[in-house]
Amino acid sequence: MIPLDIFADPVCPWCLIGKARLDNALAARPGHPFVISWQPFQLNPTMPAEGMSRADYLQAKFGQDGAVKMHVQLLEIAQAEGIDFHPERVTHQPNTRDAHRLLYWAGIEHAQGAVMEALLSAHWREGRDISDSATLCEIARAAGMDGDLTARLLASDADLDTIANKESHARQRGISAVPTFIVAERHVVSGAQPTDLWIKVIDELSSAPPEATQH
Repeated sequence: MIPLDIFADPVCPWCLIGKARLDNALAARPGHPFVISWQPFQLNPTMPAEGMSRADYLQAKFGQDGAVKMHVQLLEIAQAEGIDFHPERVTHQPNTRDAHRLLYWAGIEHAQGAVMEALLSAHWREGRDISDSATLCEIARAAGMDGDLTARLLASDADLDTIANKESHARQRGISAVPTFIVAERHVVSGAQPTDLWIKVIDELSSAPPEATQH
């Protein structure tokens, strides 16, 4: 088996598209060798804990014209690829620190895939606040995790340092944007790559001699 570490933030629309494209490749190649781990990377590490208005965030980061062009591009890609995507429902730009803590705990319980999908869906399809503890606990329960324990952990400082250290280490390694995929702990694939590329990668890895994929 080959580790595939994915540095992502659920408030990044390219992470939604990148995951959907990767998922399509994995479905086309059910015998793929990947063991997937989602790694924390806050797109906006200085975001206030309470978040801010999505409109104000877009205006400050992209300007009005830039935000409109980005949304048009993203909607065209999503529509062409059959990806359910409703950015117009997002009115709040959240701080994702607690969402990353939940993803970390989900990794311990082998529920990361379900939790990441639910975080992306809650934000980009339902317009829910994924910094809200009740929302995060609901996502945890739906993924088979202990919702009451999750609520207690979220109310504490549990693993804040762990998440901060993981993200700091990622930035030290040169990761500056999401999604970033690291295959076998050494091959970096940046951005929301097309499904066909992932199928090609899987086929190449599956046909390579074992020593070629070891690290």
